[in-house]
Amino acid sequence: MPTIDPDRLMADLRELRSIGAVETGVVRPALSEKDMEARRWLKAKFEAAGMTATIDGVGNVLGRSSKPGPALLIGSHSDTQPRGGWLDGALGVIYGLEIARAMAEDPATAGLAVDVVSWQDEEGTYMSCLGSRSWCGTLDPAVEKASFNAALGMTLPEAIAKAGLTDVPRMTIEKDRYLGYLEAHIEQGAYLEEGELHIGVVTGIVAIRAMRFRFHGEQNHAGTTTMRRRKDASTALFEVAHRVNQEFPKVAGERTVWTMGRVAVQPGAPSIVPGYAELDLQFRDLDESVLDRFEEIAAEIARDIGARGKVKVEVERSRTPIKPSWMDEGFQKHIAGAAEATVPGKWLSMPSAAGHDPMVISEKIPCAMLFIPSIGGISHDFAEDSHQSDIVLGCRVLADAAASILEERRNR
Repeated sequence: MPTIDPDRLMADLRELRSIGAVETGVVRPALSEKDMEARRWLKAKFEAAGMTATIDGVGNVLGRSSKPGPALLIGSHSDTQPRGGWLDGALGVIYGLEIARAMAEDPATAGLAVDVVSWQDEEGTYMSCLGSRSWCGTLDPAVEKASFNAALGMTLPEAIAKAGLTDVPRMTIEKDRYLGYLEAHIEQGAYLEEGELHIGVVTGIVAIRAMRFRFHGEQNHAGTTTMRRRKDASTALFEVAHRVNQEFPKVAGERTVWTMGRVAVQPGAPSIVPGYAELDLQFRDLDESVLDRFEEIAAEIARDIGARGKVKVEVERSRTPIKPSWMDEGFQKHIAGAAEATVPGKWLSMPSAAGHDPMVISEKIPCAMLFIPSIGGISHDFAEDSHQSDIVLGCRVLADAAASILEERRNR
């Protein structure tokens, strides 16, 4: 099996961290100046490792092995959240680079093809999984044209133009080349750390659905409007939130999650009974039957409150549902085998509760993911971190799994 170089791995991760570094985190949003600087740095690294490297028209960076294939594609994304951690995405890209180098340096694996990729805008600055959607050919031109980041005041086409990529060709998938795609990632949760485990073998990426409640009441004076006469939109909102937290646990599984992350109350003044309010509800699970029931419960709550005649309640889906994405069982066995050989009994098969590029790519080629522990379960924050020992161990496990997958194919 290939031998990774821990010092080289960590040096590359730290150098990538320096591009856009702010305090203990990284600010490198998709298509920003720092994002493109990082992508040019990655391109040079891929070339130094003996690959042919390309930055395409949306900013994907692909390092292509000179070996004829069949190949494994390994990577993740190098863009970050507006106040992001240093490992989210970057870990998987540098794992891919280190595995490609280690396999090329080992005579036993030097003939095997590993390509490396950094996808663009996995984090959704303009459009979630922009780069992988483009590569897979599932990017809707109309949606791309309309994508807009309000905080930056810029459309996606404007950002692409600013990055100098408007006339740059876009890469598309070479299905005949790839056995599949592997991605390593920090867990972004606490299951591994709390279980004193070192590796997560991802079984699938959860389905995601979201609903929006709209409450139409009557705006009025907070002092002169009696409680009996009030048509308070915010009171209806609070009741919905309470009842969701009472009813959803009766249906939920161990890993089901739901979040009420945005509310709006209008006009939002202390001395005015609110006449209008909104509540956004998101829920995730691998089992879509649970999510079906959640939607039914949400509709039942809305009907019940609306039937009282005080406040009109509307509820509807607020995003296109994301279906669960299942990871390839054969690839999972290779990762599990490598994990068991490296840390016997200290690994776990588990779903991913966060979205990742494999939920797009798995529609086209087989995919698998490996998790390493996140300290305190923290991610999407400057405090995000993982122990160096886990970072190195994860790369060793993924390298062994990649070599095992490619050697199995070669020996057929």
